[in-house]
Amino acid sequence: MKIAIGCDEMGYELKQHILTVLKDNGYEYEDFGSFEGETILYPNIAEKVAKEVASKKFDRGIIICGTGIGVAITANKVHGIRAAQVADVYSAERAAKSNDANIITMGGLTMGKAHAEMLTLAYLHSEFQGGRSLPKVDRMKEIDDQYRGE
Repeated sequence: MKIAIGCDEMGYELKQHILTVLKDNGYEYEDFGSFEGETILYPNIAEKVAKEVASKKFDRGIIICGTGIGVAITANKVHGIRAAQVADVYSAERAAKSNDANIITMGGLTMGKAHAEMLTLAYLHSEFQGGRSLPKVDRMKEIDDQYRGE
């Protein structure tokens, strides 16, 4: 599984920890910034990561800002993206299993490193299960297609 990851300056420290987690668990990844000492508008980094995931160059994405809210809103503007802000292990699992989320977002100011590590691994170890969720995800995709280009 190939992961695209990015953050603004508020998520930098947490992103650095998540990069170690990805490496230690054998995930291939690319870091799209921000980088040490760099200030970046979170919508710019969210768009960059979302476009990479939407292009299918990456299987999934992780984006971190202060709360995870702004990057989730922004990433979901990109056609084909289903970004879920996660704050607990169950939601991280369900993001993948029920919603086929291709990006998760987290807050660098709202959670600690150990907690973010648990959420990341719960998400990455989970796969879309289809079943009762399939028609719901299909409908999400239809709505996404409906508003593409408007």
